[in-house]
Amino acid sequence: MYFLIHNGTLIDGNGGEPVENAAVLIKDRTILDIGQKDSVKVPDGEIKRLDAQGGFILPGFIDCHVHMMFNGFRFENPLYTPLSLYFYEAVRNLEKTLETGVTTARDAGMADYGVKMAVEEGLIIGPRLQISVMPLSITGGHFDLQLKSGKTVKTSYPGLPESVCDGPEEVRKRVREVLRAGAEVVKVMVTGGVISANDSPEHPQFTREELRIIVEEASYRNLPVMAHAHGSSGVKNALNAGIKSIEHGTYLDEECIQLLLENDAWLVATQLAHWSNLELLEDGELPDFSQEDARKVAMNSHKSMKKAYQAGVKIVMGTDSGIAPHGQNLRELGYLCDIGMTPMEAIQAGTKNAAELVGMDKKIGTLEKGKLADVIISQNDPIKDIKSLGSHENIVLVMKEGKVFKDLR
Repeated sequence: MYFLIHNGTLIDGNGGEPVENAAVLIKDRTILDIGQKDSVKVPDGEIKRLDAQGGFILPGFIDCHVHMMFNGFRFENPLYTPLSLYFYEAVRNLEKTLETGVTTARDAGMADYGVKMAVEEGLIIGPRLQISVMPLSITGGHFDLQLKSGKTVKTSYPGLPESVCDGPEEVRKRVREVLRAGAEVVKVMVTGGVISANDSPEHPQFTREELRIIVEEASYRNLPVMAHAHGSSGVKNALNAGIKSIEHGTYLDEECIQLLLENDAWLVATQLAHWSNLELLEDGELPDFSQEDARKVAMNSHKSMKKAYQAGVKIVMGTDSGIAPHGQNLRELGYLCDIGMTPMEAIQAGTKNAAELVGMDKKIGTLEKGKLADVIISQNDPIKDIKSLGSHENIVLVMKEGKVFKDLR
């Protein structure tokens, strides 16, 4: 089946001027031709025409930090929630994410290989997934879910390896277990976090030796490592160990920024989660031990992202959805513009540049001949109003690999 998307303005993700009266010719899963309508050669035979109705044709977006198995985080949830309910909720979360215009997502913990398979086999609807399975944590660290009472509130089942590991040998073994479980990127908690009973965002976790072992083990399979990192000491430890993806980056000092630049590393901003936590705080829905951390993280994150952007650090879109609400992913683009990005730069942070970070830039991230047909249509001009992309009704068409999953035209 051929598809011809026409009568729209093309923003292809490469950063050039938008192309008016554009067309995208698609066969099966792939873009065959693209450009101004008159330059696109339409074949004879059966073809389905998708009228953009004057809208704006963009690549599907890539969210570099989500949690499809989370719906907020409360420590008591595992005590009362049947295991199967998490998976049914994930079905809804995945569908919401795709409908918002995100066609690829990097899951930063708790989605196992079966969730990825279910999407790939068409059993459930969602973006393509790159999974980390289980974040790694030290004892007493950000993903050690044993509380001071001695009670454990973790979710466990055969598809999830243990999270906690200490010392070189145990860390090496745990990485291997996560990779055995299907991880395509290794997630490690190098600092504490906001919603945590055991630590604070500034606290560094894991030694540099332990972090180098994590990077080494992942490298044997040519796989990357992503680091949950708020405090500056943890950020430096991660970067000095060779980790290339820093998630959150709340308390960046000048040395952190210099290391990000020297190591050609990436910063995943997750502004949406920070502002969402403030909204929860106002509604009285954050636990007492997290309230002050939530305030500090939101304020400092904005300052750090602004400094990093001005210094030329590579920043990409990540929302921490699951901590933030699912289905609001593209609100992150407005927050990226708040730190200084132009609308076109923000779009690239969620398309071309994000595709490079997740190692899929040969297949997705821009609308070009030979790439997968991940295409969305926005009613409003995102260059004039970037925040309009955060509106569910504004995204009127979502196509992933040549298949239409949402059509409100």
